[in-house]
Amino acid sequence: MYGSELSNRKKQILKAIVESHIELGEPIGSKSLMQLPGISCSSATIRNEMAELEELGYLEQPHTSAGRVPSQLGYRFYVDQLLEHYAMTKNEIAQIDRILKSKTAELDQILLTASKLASAMTNYTGLAVKPGRSSAVVTRFETAYIDEHNFVLIMINTTGNVISKHIRMTVPKSQETVLKLSAALNANVVGLPADALNMSVILRLEEEMGADAEIVSPIIKTVYTALTENDGGDLQLTGIGNLLHYRDYENPEQLGDLLGTLEQKDEILKLVSDSPSEDISVLIGSESSVKVMNNSAIVFKPIVREGKTLGVIGVLGPLRMDYAKVLETIEQLCGSITGIMDEHSALAPPGKNNDKIKPDIKDENDDN
Repeated sequence: MYGSELSNRKKQILKAIVESHIELGEPIGSKSLMQLPGISCSSATIRNEMAELEELGYLEQPHTSAGRVPSQLGYRFYVDQLLEHYAMTKNEIAQIDRILKSKTAELDQILLTASKLASAMTNYTGLAVKPGRSSAVVTRFETAYIDEHNFVLIMINTTGNVISKHIRMTVPKSQETVLKLSAALNANVVGLPADALNMSVILRLEEEMGADAEIVSPIIKTVYTALTENDGGDLQLTGIGNLLHYRDYENPEQLGDLLGTLEQKDEILKLVSDSPSEDISVLIGSESSVKVMNNSAIVFKPIVREGKTLGVIGVLGPLRMDYAKVLETIEQLCGSITGIMDEHSALAPPGKNNDKIKPDIKDENDDN
């Protein structure tokens, strides 16, 4: 295992250099290390240990007369072996829960809010990935009755997304009829993929709806359209301007390449979406498949519920990011989102908490 050649003193010195460099953003010399608590050896000993750490690949010396900075290997060993747990305050945890719980309209909004929180709490760039839903099925139907000619059909799919369609009826219908339709859809359509919405399903629904059978065909058409909409996923980035605060990005050409990649989104989206791990991932510099991120690190974690990935939350920043704080922030955000999903696994019936249900009004020109 890498790092086995490091003595406790080398580990102590490497840890001090990494944490000092994260805080100051400058090469760290032996004199600076001597002033830190827990470093009790002489300046000469520290210089010797730093030279050996450099030979082993854990440190780099940017200039001949300067101190050292961690290499990518040094950061990796720090994250894997030396990192101490960052303890969030009760106020920080309460803030996360309060803000996320106020955004329970749709998973998309929760993910975006979490990304903004991650950026604000770490001062790096936050990211949120919404997975595609091309293979999703509806796990629950709800209806929100407006009047005798209008109601909203609400579909919750396997990725946790809430899809809502505004249905306009040429023939007036009562609220009881709309509720009956919701029950029939839950009994006969939940769990069916789009290609299973065939004539036998339509006939079964028409039989259950009786005198209101004419509503079934346009509703099934609406459900089919919702399930087959081409959605390959999306990446939302917040706090991109935070990168400008770090001298690590002072090279205009490198920064331009990185910002261009972030703007295009495809490479970052693929990097995050292709990760097989359900645990938190830390990719440092060239460990990432994105070439322009050699001077950056990305930390992300998928939100998984009942075997389905609902989304991904993460942070992107310089190699010298505050890994302890970032890791704890991402863990807390993902834990809070999972808790919210558990609490709101089923939409409240119409009339309860409707202020939190904000339907995406669509298809207003279709007379169903």
